Amino acid sequence: MKIAVSGKGGVGKTTFAALLIRTLSNQGKQVIAIDADPDANLAGAVGVSKDKKITPIADMKDLIFERTEARPGTIGGFFKLNPKVDDLPEALSVKLENIKLMRLGGVKKGGAGCICPESTLLKALVTHIVLAREEVVILDMEAGIEHLGRGTAEAVDRLIIVVEPGRRSIDTAKHIKVLASEIRLKNIAIVGNKIRNEIDKSYLLDHLAGFEMLGFIPYSDAFIEADLKGISPFDTEYPASKEIEKIIGKIS
Repeated sequence: MKIAVSGKGGVGKTTFAALLIRTLSNQGKQVIAIDADPDANLAGAVGVSKDKKITPIADMKDLIFERTEARPGTIGGFFKLNPKVDDLPEALSVKLENIKLMRLGGVKKGGAGCICPESTLLKALVTHIVLAREEVVILDMEAGIEHLGRGTAEAVDRLIIVVEPGRRSIDTAKHIKVLASEIRLKNIAIVGNKIRNEIDKSYLLDHLAGFEMLGFIPYSDAFIEADLKGISPFDTEYPASKEIEKIIGKIS
């Protein structure tokens, strides 16, 4: 099972991804969790302790040079398009229960010079994990799919877009669907988050007609309290546990 999770910032995308990851781990599944959002918060949401600092792979200049034979940020020159990455999930991940968690980091743009070596390594790593690994893979994406190439996207079982009741969240979901179609990623579904009542459910169903709806996660103060305490929402008494299990049943 290979799942990519995306959505507008602030909708609870990372919280949902973390609940998915911890629930699967609790069910005995081996999980590779990939934080592919430059605004990286997945480690804390999963429950990795703060003393386990995770260096983004995009910032590992010596590793990038070793694998691509090009220095990050340099202009011009040649580099490997198929760098060796099969050893990286074990070497660079932080372990928690049945989870291996990796942080990709953001590729600097604009005046950073040639960004090809970093991007090439990250895409090769994601491709290897999605195509060649046997674990469950959960990718916490930003509101886009830049780390997925066409071949990788076709191997992703589902792209789950997390939305909240609101126009901007819905507009983002529709934009992500367009981006996904460009790389032939067709298995797209929606999870509604921060649902307060039946009116919120109806709003999403009405405005996202044509999308598969996997489930609705109720609004909960437990998620806010977990964030304030610096713990995983999975380690609280949150009301969505059964709903997360139902969603896993639908995508398994």
